[in-house]
Amino acid sequence: MSEQFLFPPDFLWGAATAAYQIEGSPLADGAGPSIWHRFSHTPGNTTNGDTGDVACDHYYRYASDIALMRELGLKGYRLSISWSRIFPEGKGRINQAGLDFYSRLIDTLLESEIMPNVTLYHWDLPAALDDLGGWLNRDIASWFGDYASTMFDALGDRVSMWATLNEPFVVMDGGYMHGNLAPGHRNMYEAPIVTHNLLRAHGIGVQAFRARNAANSRIGLVVNLEPRYDASDSTEDKAAAVRMDAYSNRHYLDPALLGEYPGELKEIFGEAWINPSDEDMQLIRQPLDFIGVNYYSRSVIRYDETRPPFYASPVAQIGNPHTEMGWEVYPPGLTRILTRIKARYGDIPLYITENGSAFADPPAATDGRIEDPLRVDYLRAHLRAIHAAMEQGVNLRGYFAWSLLDNYEWSHGYSKRFGIVHVDYETQARTIKDTGKFYTRVIESNGAALG
Repeated sequence: MSEQFLFPPDFLWGAATAAYQIEGSPLADGAGPSIWHRFSHTPGNTTNGDTGDVACDHYYRYASDIALMRELGLKGYRLSISWSRIFPEGKGRINQAGLDFYSRLIDTLLESEIMPNVTLYHWDLPAALDDLGGWLNRDIASWFGDYASTMFDALGDRVSMWATLNEPFVVMDGGYMHGNLAPGHRNMYEAPIVTHNLLRAHGIGVQAFRARNAANSRIGLVVNLEPRYDASDSTEDKAAAVRMDAYSNRHYLDPALLGEYPGELKEIFGEAWINPSDEDMQLIRQPLDFIGVNYYSRSVIRYDETRPPFYASPVAQIGNPHTEMGWEVYPPGLTRILTRIKARYGDIPLYITENGSAFADPPAATDGRIEDPLRVDYLRAHLRAIHAAMEQGVNLRGYFAWSLLDNYEWSHGYSKRFGIVHVDYETQARTIKDTGKFYTRVIESNGAALG
């Protein structure tokens, strides 16, 4: 081991999951269906018709999963709440059994000295609200505020780290622009409305949090960021990369942190773009305690006149390895995106809230070992990349590996494995992979094992 990659003593080492991806039993104990329950049960939407009905059975196995977290040495665990477990109709009546489940989960984490990091919305909107327009309905911001307030009241005495939304860009782009994620719409005119209502909901959620004067608690926003590199020095390629950066990276950070949308969005969306009021923009720009960054890969962009409204296409990169998702393994992109956040938005505290890779796992060896060297290499290289960003002055406070468990990978079903722990979906047996064992050594040595 080497001291070359030591992290600060209070650096938070954790792992992350999401409710619909691991819990299973989505309608148990009075819960209502979500848009992902509906989407996954619609033929043709997911690989092999896979659903989250069982997933990792975490709803019933959470205590043993937390024991596994303790064995891994995790200091923090990022989870999300299923809105429709709390409000089966999306609003109004509260389902106490849903609150009780998350209360037990939080208590068990704290008993194991693992800090809970709770995300209020990770894509699983109550289906009843989608029937009312979902993120297209301006009223959803107040519905989200009521839901957030309920969770702060129920768990705020024990949860010190919250996030309002996870990856609002993906909610908009996958759910309303391209239709490959729930609720499956394909309408460019809907996308700006969805973006604005997501951010208004975020603002109201932060206001509800602040109203409770939680002095020792923090709240933030989690965004997925993909640095956009221009394919050449041509003016067209550079402009295309800037447009794509505005669309995917600055789309949510600029309004949340600077109080305005990137100017390029009006160019991209044309007549579909909205004209938000000053009042709305003030609501969206709430003081935040941190930004969560989800990073998986980069993209190299060239100008493409055949692809409006972006006039840009990604260029396939040859030479670097790619994950099972087809994503290029490019650790320097993580250093770059973190330093760019600091340059544009200042010294706001940051957390890596997701970072991981999907690779096929080999069959377990006779001793039960699961060797996944490509995933180990990915983890090592990206942890070195965040250390490099910190050496350049980035205020990075923690890292959450994606994912604790192999799980339901949305429209890909169970065909992609991101876990540092292997899950046998037939038996629900858990086996710590070599990646998990390596991560434990990193945590125990506070980074020295990266040397």
